[in-house]
Amino acid sequence: MEDSHLLKVKLGLKGPTVSEICFGSLAISSLQGRVSEEQGREILQYAFSRGIDWVDTAELYENYSQLKPVLARNPEMKVVSKSYAVTHQELDASLEKARKELGRDSIDIFLLHEQESHLTLKGHAAAWEGLLEAKARGQVGAIGISTHAVQGVRAGALQPGLDVIHPLINYQGLGIIDGSLGDMLEAIAFAAELGIGIYAMKVFGGGHLAAEPERAVNFIRSIPGIQAMALGMSSIPEVDYNLALLNEEPISDELRQAVLHRERKLYIADWCQGCGKCVGGCPQNALYLNDGQVCLQPERCVLCGYCGRYCPHFCLKII
Repeated sequence: MEDSHLLKVKLGLKGPTVSEICFGSLAISSLQGRVSEEQGREILQYAFSRGIDWVDTAELYENYSQLKPVLARNPEMKVVSKSYAVTHQELDASLEKARKELGRDSIDIFLLHEQESHLTLKGHAAAWEGLLEAKARGQVGAIGISTHAVQGVRAGALQPGLDVIHPLINYQGLGIIDGSLGDMLEAIAFAAELGIGIYAMKVFGGGHLAAEPERAVNFIRSIPGIQAMALGMSSIPEVDYNLALLNEEPISDELRQAVLHRERKLYIADWCQGCGKCVGGCPQNALYLNDGQVCLQPERCVLCGYCGRYCPHFCLKII
C-alpha cells in the first residue's frame, strides 16, 4: 500500500511539526496484551511507512524496549513520553530511563502524566523545574502535561514554559474527571488562544465509542484548538482504517468488517484502584469487587461499554 498523504500540523507555537495522527502505543504494549511485542513493532513500523511519524508512550506503559528497534530504524520518527515524577531527582531518573531505553539523546516531547489542576502542578513544581532544565540542555524538545481534567488544561495553559497539552476529549466527554464536555471545550479553546500545542487522547473513549469511528474522529477535527490526535492501534487493518478516515477515503466492506467486527473483550487494567464506580454502572451485573479488586464474570458481559463511562481513569476498556 502506498504512503498516506497525511496532513502535517504544527503543535502550537513551540511544538514540532508532525502528522495529524500520533500512534498511541499503549494498545501494543504488554499492559493490554492485544499483540505480542514483535507484532506490535511490525504494526508501528507499518504505521510509520504509511505516514504516521510520531509515537506516544509513557514510563507507565513499560514498552520502551518494544519501541527502541523501530525508533532505531527510523530516526526521523518523533517520540512522546510521560512521567509521574514529583521531585527533580525523579524527573531526572525518568528522563534518563527514557533516553537510554528508547535509544534517543533527546525526547521530542516529554509530559508530566495526568495532571489535574494548579494544585497538582504545584505539587510537581520540582519535577517541572527539572523539565525546564532538561529542555535548556537539549535533552527534551517540547514539554507539557497530559490530563483528564478541565482544570488541568486551564492550569497547564498558564504554566510557565509549557508547550504542549495532551487532553482527554471525545464526543461524549467520557472520562473527564471534572466539569462537562462543554467546559473541556472552553478550556481547550483558552489554551489554544495562548499558542499551546494540543493533541487529543481517548478519541474513541477507551474503546467505548469505537462503533462510531467516523463520528469520533470528525468531532475532534471540528475543534479549532486541537491540531492532532493520538489513536491506539493494535493491527494493520486498524492503521489502514484510521488513515482512510482521516484522508476521507472510501473504506471497503472487508476493511470495515476487519476493524469493527473483530473479536473484542473487556480489559481491566493493572492500575485499577478498586473504587467500584464501574460495578454499579454495569446493567448486566457482570462486575464485582473482591478484596478491593474489580473482577469480571465473563459469561454475563455483553461488551455494552457502560462500565467505562463510570471509570475516571479508564481502568476498563473494550479491546
